[in-house]
Amino acid sequence: MAYHKITADILQKITAVVGDDAVITNHDDLEKYSHDETEDLIYYPEVVVKPRSAEEISQLLILCNQYLIPVTPRGAGTGLSGGALSVLGGLLISMERFNQILNIDERNLQATVEPGVITEVFMDAVAEKGLYYPVDPASKGSCFIGGNVAHGSGGPRVVKYGTIREYILNLEVVLPSGEIILTGANTLKYASGYNLTQLMIGSEGTLGIVTKIITKLIPHPKADVLMLAPFPTNESACAAVAEIFMAGVIPSAVEYMERKCIEWVMEYSGIVFDLKDGDNAFLLIEVDGTDMDVIFSECEKINHVLEKFGCKDVLFADTAVQKANLWKIRRTIGESVKINSVYKKEDMVVPRAELPALINGIKQIGNKFGFDSVCFGHAGDGNLHLNIVKGRMSDEAWANELDKGIREIFELTVSLGGTISGEHGIGLVQKEFMPLKYTDVHFALWKGIKQVFDKNNILNPEKIF
Repeated sequence: MAYHKITADILQKITAVVGDDAVITNHDDLEKYSHDETEDLIYYPEVVVKPRSAEEISQLLILCNQYLIPVTPRGAGTGLSGGALSVLGGLLISMERFNQILNIDERNLQATVEPGVITEVFMDAVAEKGLYYPVDPASKGSCFIGGNVAHGSGGPRVVKYGTIREYILNLEVVLPSGEIILTGANTLKYASGYNLTQLMIGSEGTLGIVTKIITKLIPHPKADVLMLAPFPTNESACAAVAEIFMAGVIPSAVEYMERKCIEWVMEYSGIVFDLKDGDNAFLLIEVDGTDMDVIFSECEKINHVLEKFGCKDVLFADTAVQKANLWKIRRTIGESVKINSVYKKEDMVVPRAELPALINGIKQIGNKFGFDSVCFGHAGDGNLHLNIVKGRMSDEAWANELDKGIREIFELTVSLGGTISGEHGIGLVQKEFMPLKYTDVHFALWKGIKQVFDKNNILNPEKIF
């Protein structure tokens, strides 16, 4: 596809749609939009616009289709796969002005929200009404709910409540051709043709630009108990996870952290924690519900399982402050790794009973190629976040050998019945590894779908495949 640059004439037409105050062309001001949280990748768009309505986005996409201008939709820029980077320049459409919670329907347990609303702001707003939106990625305090939809986000509570796919009822979407559609219906059941809502979720901004989101809500749990369980090895911690579920308990969260995670959080974030010798891995386990007797009974069952795998001292968080501090440790790991060293973040998921084999294999591959790793993640659903740390690797090995090690890790993941990304998406940086899991038939189907929606391939090109 021969894309075109944005000329002065095209820029004038863009400005006519959104107004002077919604257009950014100055190089220094574009810097904010040239990167996300994906390591050190930088791609400058030619122009950034901040529209206010679906109709404005429609006019922009019609214009870009006419002149063959590549378009990159962007949320908060917290992505970890390069999905919001303007790799071909062109026009970047920032959704930051779509920041309103339009309606919270308590009668039907639904809400209508714009994609630029910060996830935690939305969670807090529905919680004030006694309702619960449980999709809470680590970046919930800064990420946009629209970006969560684009990447099929999950977070710690997927294990009990499901991913964002369970909570999106309907979407208003501007298609690349400029048409504005609703993808489905505001109902709990949907059996009328292909499910376009589910197709849009996780499509990483390649099929359309979401302008309204209708979510399902549930009653807020009345109580929860949080416990931190130390283990002698990574494998024993991960092996305990599947056994918890086999004991008949479904916790609301089961998070895994290796010792190095907590050491780095303490060192780089100033959080104080009593880290004992021999505690080499941890599970952060939350149980919630409406009846404290039931919750404590489930905690007892979990405790029996933990003891079988070498856990001796379970820390129960007794106060809201203690709970907040434990969750802060978990949510600060990524930032602490980033501060510590040159690193590369990967995201994979396996059936949870295969986690011990995955962890063991990652460490062996790291030894083979000479890199260190810091592992943590949503153990309850088998989703592991892997931070590969340069450590003792030479610059040459980091540049030339690292991808071979990553490929072996993904090959192991696939051999264990898993897949390449659990919630970070494919975007720009993972697409080379997609053939490890998917066949030519998959790629043909995906590209065919893309062609139907976006015949000129203007919307977020160069992503996923």
